[in-house]
Amino acid sequence: MKKQIVAPCGIACFNCEMYFENVTTEVQTRLSQITGIPPEKITCNGCADRDYCLFLKFQGKRCKTLDCANEKGVKICCDCPDFPCILLMPLAKGAEKYPHNTKLFNLCTIKKSGIEEWKKQAAAIKKIYFTKNFEIGSGGDEN
Repeated sequence: MKKQIVAPCGIACFNCEMYFENVTTEVQTRLSQITGIPPEKITCNGCADRDYCLFLKFQGKRCKTLDCANEKGVKICCDCPDFPCILLMPLAKGAEKYPHNTKLFNLCTIKKSGIEEWKKQAAAIKKIYFTKNFEIGSGGDEN
């Protein structure tokens, strides 16, 4: 099976605890208790490969961003003529727990430098996002 390293929206699959290379029995058990889904079903190969988002599938929903990318025939949103769009808008709620606000930065980095260069930076992007304190004017610099 081909590895899916980035979702169309810009989320780094390889940074996700449910990605097939990362998922552990502990994660499967914890998420199974929360969702009622059998633990062995809690593993993801990346939404673009499966044509659905595993998180939303658990809820009986579809991903509007993934559906839009499929309708427009783009593998990644930064290749869309309508990029950026409202489906990629950063949101404050949950920002302290989830990497969703990194997706727009990821997509811009991919558009500017390519996926291979972005892959080299993706772990650092996630680390800075979750560990650096917000300071007006300093953005995500590492200092």
